[in-house]
Amino acid sequence: MKQRRWEAVVTAADFGQEHRPGREVGAELGLLAMIVIWGVNFSVIKVALSEVHPLAFNGFRFPLAALVLWLTLRRRGPITWPHRKDWARIAGLGVLGNVVYQLFFIYGVNVTTAGNASILLATTPIWTVLLSNLSGHEPLRPLAWVGVLGTLLGIVFIVVGSEPAVGGGPGAPLGDLCMVAASAAWSVYTVGSKRLVQRYGSLSVTAWTLWIGALGLIVVGGIPMLSTPVLEVSLGAWGAIAYAGMLGIGVAYSLWYYGVRRLGNTRTAVHGNLVPVVAIAVAWLWLGEIPTAFQIVGAGIIIGGVSLTRLVGRVKSAG
Repeated sequence: MKQRRWEAVVTAADFGQEHRPGREVGAELGLLAMIVIWGVNFSVIKVALSEVHPLAFNGFRFPLAALVLWLTLRRRGPITWPHRKDWARIAGLGVLGNVVYQLFFIYGVNVTTAGNASILLATTPIWTVLLSNLSGHEPLRPLAWVGVLGTLLGIVFIVVGSEPAVGGGPGAPLGDLCMVAASAAWSVYTVGSKRLVQRYGSLSVTAWTLWIGALGLIVVGGIPMLSTPVLEVSLGAWGAIAYAGMLGIGVAYSLWYYGVRRLGNTRTAVHGNLVPVVAIAVAWLWLGEIPTAFQIVGAGIIIGGVSLTRLVGRVKSAG
């Protein structure tokens, strides 16, 4: 009985006014911040991986992310826990969204370019749309399909434009496949967590699944972490680990889930298509990855697709 009362209070406090325009604006601004954080994150990770083993990198940064979410929850009051019936689902999502996804992600980023990694990860909305429709969460209007397919066209332009870079190294094709697998894993994680987010709140679900994932990544990365010459790693690399953990995971995941609850799976996922635009620009200025004309055109198409999907979403909400 106490558990059911707690669920009702959390649902009312966190989501009771989800359709207010001000809350949608807040979610949009939060997603813009997430776009910048993740766009910069690809180059940050590339720099750090030149000094730190990929598994050690994840093992070091995830406890920082877990700490950020723990402190955030503590500021809101006593930390609460899910009902026993949901433990298995939360554990599964924690492994999928933080262990499986992160293993594919970190190896993908390690062996391909920052720009290509961000582009291939941007296929996430396509997987999310298919999963959302199959699960009956969010049927799409025709114009929304145009927006989503437009983003896919933009991705194709960027991938074609960066083809020499993708195949430029012996490990690049494998890295590309890892990024596609990471994209699919993240989509399943996003769709699979929606009911838990509705029941408990975005921040709580994010924290629970991330804490489980952090334990898994520490176990997987234990040997590389112990083998890391800590004193020989530069301050810049440690700063990159802190950025990737605290901002790239701790803050950005919370913003992502907040967007899922306020705007829905599809509208939130489509925002992720702007991440490559930022990532390519940062990689160009920082790492010297010069974008091609195809990439620039593709970026413009992606922005148009995102804008159309947002517009359709607003019309649907207003109705």
